[in-house]
Amino acid sequence: MAQFVFESDLHGLLKLDTPIPNAPLARWQRKAKESNASVAGPGPSCQHQQHWPLPMKPANRSHSTSKTPSKTPGKSGSKIQSTPTKAGGDRYIPNRSAMQMEVASFLLTKENDSSEDTPTKKEQQKAWALNLNGFDVEEAKILRLSGKPQNAPEGYQNNLKVLYSQKTTPGSSRKNGRYIPSMPDRILDAPEIRNDYYLNLIDWSSQNFLAVALDNSVYLWNYSSGEIIQLLQMEQPDDYISSVSWIKEGNYLAVGTSNAEVQLWDIQQQKRLRNMTSHSSRVGSLSWNSYILSSGARTGHIHHHDVRVAEHHVATLAGHTQEVCGLQWSPDGRYLASGGNDNLVNVWPCAQGDSGDFAPVQTFTQHQGAVKAVAWCPWQSNVLATGGGTSDRHIRIWNVCSGTCLNAVDAHSQVCSILWSTNYKEFISGHGFAHNQLVVWKYPTMAKVTELKGHTARVLNLTMSPDGSIVASAAADETLRLWRCFEMDPVKKKEKAGSAKSSIIHQGIR
Repeated sequence: MAQFVFESDLHGLLKLDTPIPNAPLARWQRKAKESNASVAGPGPSCQHQQHWPLPMKPANRSHSTSKTPSKTPGKSGSKIQSTPTKAGGDRYIPNRSAMQMEVASFLLTKENDSSEDTPTKKEQQKAWALNLNGFDVEEAKILRLSGKPQNAPEGYQNNLKVLYSQKTTPGSSRKNGRYIPSMPDRILDAPEIRNDYYLNLIDWSSQNFLAVALDNSVYLWNYSSGEIIQLLQMEQPDDYISSVSWIKEGNYLAVGTSNAEVQLWDIQQQKRLRNMTSHSSRVGSLSWNSYILSSGARTGHIHHHDVRVAEHHVATLAGHTQEVCGLQWSPDGRYLASGGNDNLVNVWPCAQGDSGDFAPVQTFTQHQGAVKAVAWCPWQSNVLATGGGTSDRHIRIWNVCSGTCLNAVDAHSQVCSILWSTNYKEFISGHGFAHNQLVVWKYPTMAKVTELKGHTARVLNLTMSPDGSIVASAAADETLRLWRCFEMDPVKKKEKAGSAKSSIIHQGIR
């Protein structure tokens, strides 16, 4: 019997949700008892003397420490602050009646079993726990808060959540480059275009006409209206067009032919103005410098033609032993750059030397293949870019004043043409085997900006629109593709136009 009494006492001690006997009363219970005693205890003679102490009068203040005033001194009102008589109002106080204290005590006090249980034994223990207790002992909750958490008011935003949950963008992943479309803006058919590396068959005028030489004919395409005009057709079926070049003003077109002729055509009248014959082989390259038209032939000779006079042939430049396939005057008209099939690059002055003959001021011999791609930098008049053929595949940047190679990059493919951008510090190159792509390069770092792929055969020529935003590429796959690779941002375009306008006004005033 004594054992059962001991177990009952022990069970009563371990049961935490029962009142503790012989314990001092809680503060709110003492106050409630004292208030009841003060109302019922005193006699009638003392009831009329009860009153609250007046505020701010020390003599009337109570010095008793056993009783807290039920009214805050100095405040008036009918509300009397009292300690709540009901426990459990705070939603963060655990509700012990919903807890499994015996299971929790068992889980906290049980010893760690070092032996590993087999899966079969664990399943048996789980089944026994479910049958005996109605729940899995391993998933039993030790503490359980009463009540549901309050929902946030509508429209509430936690600023800390935004601050700590957002991922910061690393500086290295930020793209400083502009967007360049990887697909061409337009694709035009160019049937029967000659697949010849040494010819220059397209050119874009300042009046927005694109001249294209297709075998023995020359066609003009108006970019603004889309109109196509057939300008000329060779009389002999075996003859073909080998080069075209617009004058700076865009109203005259020079045409080189396979029968060694250089023709000059008026676009407004659509008729031939003159036919200049001085070469003995096909004319594969042309370049204008004001009224001087320079032509390069298969013999390796370059002729200067003054188109204003009857005796048009005014000079001959003999610096190449094989066909001249690249020819371009510098923007300031001081130098003429020529590239040939003899792997040479010559830089010629605009004026004759003391002996009366033209001699190159610089000759570059580093290329190991034919040099067709020659292009002058528009913002540095003494910088020249050249590109070599299949056996070379290099793009080189030259300083024609000092004769030094500023930079060189391996393009890994035949370089057919190079164009400098007038809107950005970049240039674009057209390539042949093996990818037939266009590549945009950053200058002077020579970093590759992007590659434009789409042609299925080697790129033959490149030309640029008057505003410098579009590049047209002619390839051996008999297509012309227009790429918007140098399109300016509208804000920068407006700033550039404003600065140009102010400079013109300034020049007019002076």
